[in-house]
Amino acid sequence: MSWIVSLLVLSGLIFFHELGHFTVARLMGVYVEVFSIGFGKRLFTFRAFNTEWSISAIPLGGYVKMKGQDDADPTKKSYDSDSYNSKTPLQKILILLAGPAANFILAFVLYFIIALGNPQVLAPVVGTVVKDSPAYVAGLESNDTIMSINGKKITTWKEMAEMIAAAKGTVALKVDRNGYIKFIKLEPKLQDAKNMYGENVKRKMIGISAAGVMHEQKLDFTDKLKYATDQTVFASTLIFTGLKKLIMGDVPASEMGGVISIVKLTSDATAVGWMSVLFFAGLISVNLGVLNLLPIPALDGGHIMFNLYEMLFRREPSEKVVINLTIAGWIILFGLMGLGIFNDINRLVG
Repeated sequence: MSWIVSLLVLSGLIFFHELGHFTVARLMGVYVEVFSIGFGKRLFTFRAFNTEWSISAIPLGGYVKMKGQDDADPTKKSYDSDSYNSKTPLQKILILLAGPAANFILAFVLYFIIALGNPQVLAPVVGTVVKDSPAYVAGLESNDTIMSINGKKITTWKEMAEMIAAAKGTVALKVDRNGYIKFIKLEPKLQDAKNMYGENVKRKMIGISAAGVMHEQKLDFTDKLKYATDQTVFASTLIFTGLKKLIMGDVPASEMGGVISIVKLTSDATAVGWMSVLFFAGLISVNLGVLNLLPIPALDGGHIMFNLYEMLFRREPSEKVVINLTIAGWIILFGLMGLGIFNDINRLVG
């Protein structure tokens, strides 16, 4: 069942991406010949809104085929009034941006739905206390609940960790210990740690781990909107930063994942509950939006670059350049997909 959910999640995210392209293309007067979820042999097809809608055999993407546009053969062009190529560079850029934009909007909606259900968050309850750490020396104990730091109320483990990491000098903790209030002072120490990208970093810590206690986060309507916005921005920043670190070599290529990882993680999220599925779907939706903006020919970002060239130089790129760059783009994409799947298999075997 979880694998079916994984397939439905991926297909749904792809559908909304392509629906963004489809909607803006139609608004711009472009005839959309085919709207397909998946590639390869068409398994199911029907016709509606003057477009052929299909579900194809390989569920690893999707596409809308607009009149006059063919990535498989860039030489096939049409300049009829209802073709993609007859539109101005700005109109074409808006059509191309619509797909990633749909993914960002969908992610926001998913995170807002999560907020409506009052999401579960990790409570600032102490689990293990490391021997001889600042927390140990100061007298913190397992199952203590940290209520405030330097007089500022905290409700989540994340808030507590961020305040400790940013602390300058001694901090004052208000602690609930089995219903009794304790006031403890300690000084966080700079220690070796790993960030979310697996890099070695220095971070101020006090030597405690979380007990794993979760509690419901009560949010009013404004907080729900803020939660959805913050999560969408965080996911976007996370992915952009991760890509930058991969390109710069700060994060090894072995950390890349492919479609197998996506399916497995979606399956894991399914086992936890619907909120986890929505949260992960939001993250993957942002991922799709970001990756499609990369300036690689055959992706939306590559086509945007071609249209920016046309805007600047008042002429289309030469057919030879477009063909060569498109071929190079497909080689890069297949190479990245192959690397992701290779890493996935290595992790499964490991």
